[in-house]
Amino acid sequence: MKRLTTILVLSLAVILCACAGNKGGQESVQQSNSKNMNKKTLVAYFSATGTTKAAAEKLAEVVGGNLHEIQPEQPYTDADLDWHNQQSRSSLEMKDKISRPAIKNKVENMEQYDTVYIGFPIWWYIAPTIVNTFVEQYNLEGKTVIPFFTSGGSGKGETLNYLKPSAPKANWKEPINLTDKSEEEIEKLVK
Repeated sequence: MKRLTTILVLSLAVILCACAGNKGGQESVQQSNSKNMNKKTLVAYFSATGTTKAAAEKLAEVVGGNLHEIQPEQPYTDADLDWHNQQSRSSLEMKDKISRPAIKNKVENMEQYDTVYIGFPIWWYIAPTIVNTFVEQYNLEGKTVIPFFTSGGSGKGETLNYLKPSAPKANWKEPINLTDKSEEEIEKLVK
């Protein structure tokens, strides 16, 4: 009888320890999920013709992020965007890599975001210099920054090489091509 009581007490102790360990594991998962829910995502974009805007809206829906349009102080006209004209505004800005076109709006409370997607069309194989203006306005140190782009035919080119110096302490990821992507395709790309 004494042996049976000992076995029962030991069995009960093992069960209680297992339950306590399992409960601790559940609390860790709950705490982890709570921390992830507190993380915020921003989807900022510059769109000259509406193509990048459409991609940014889909991306924001997929990642549950807040949307922010990077608006130039002086909007681009069709003549400004004529890349065949070497004297057009966009051509001149892209020739001058230190050009920083002014932006008329800002993100409120940028510090609340842990992940920042930044979207733009590819111009001359890099991001338009207004994107550098945007990046340089904020302290992105320690934030995950994921560029995304749309393009009529070219790839990412040297995009990351020109953006990284604008926020060297950010955690930059490789640019993602969202040209003509559906929400389902975007979901696969961001995972």
